[in-house]
Amino acid sequence: MKKDIKHLVAYYVKRFNTRNPFELAKNLNVEIQIGPLGSRAGCYMFLKNHKCVFLNEDLSDSDMQLVMAHELAHSILHRKTNCYFIRNKTLMLTSKIELEANQFAAELLIPDELIYDNPGMTKSQIAHLAGYDEKIMDFKRIKH
Repeated sequence: MKKDIKHLVAYYVKRFNTRNPFELAKNLNVEIQIGPLGSRAGCYMFLKNHKCVFLNEDLSDSDMQLVMAHELAHSILHRKTNCYFIRNKTLMLTSKIELEANQFAAELLIPDELIYDNPGMTKSQIAHLAGYDEKIMDFKRIKH
């Protein structure tokens, strides 16, 4: 069964009236810890029946949002799988669960309206307008 990630994101955004991954995590009882993680940007772990996200304290605000959205996806889509976000690497990984988490993050952080309201802008320009690296647009699905 292929997951309809775009539909899933729309459900959570509507249910909790937010696109903020930190607010969504709070509503979904995902514990968040921010601290030193070395080369890791973040990770998701299922510990003692609790969903936990760990974020690197050195991330910029936009990277913090992106990594949180990515790890939140793991907490929803891959609840019992431990996952690690390696800075500058995870947006290039090809494993199924990483691709799904990247798509979830893109759908959450880049609303379709941003694209529709800015016709003529390139994917790169849309990503920068939203405050993210252009690679995020590789995972965005647009309905026409």
